[in-house]
Amino acid sequence: MKTIVALQAVVTANPPVGGPTAAELEAIEAEMPVISAEVELLDVQISVLDRPITEVDARRLRRARRKVLAARRDLLNRNSMQTDGAA
Repeated sequence: MKTIVALQAVVTANPPVGGPTAAELEAIEAEMPVISAEVELLDVQISVLDRPITEVDARRLRRARRKVLAARRDLLNRNSMQTDGAA
């Protein structure tokens, strides 16, 4: 039996060794509230996909959207304060 092998170069020539750097972990940690809020919004959106939206569902959607916006605002404000303080 003949094996078929891709003749292309590997997509990542130098795979990462040892996992993420400290700076990458810090960036992920800073964005975690936004990520959590977006996951929560996605959960609410998925829960109402196959049924009519009730008033309670509409409130959950609005609350989740506001939480995402607030988390994004806080992240941007924190980043701008760090940038202003460094200048």
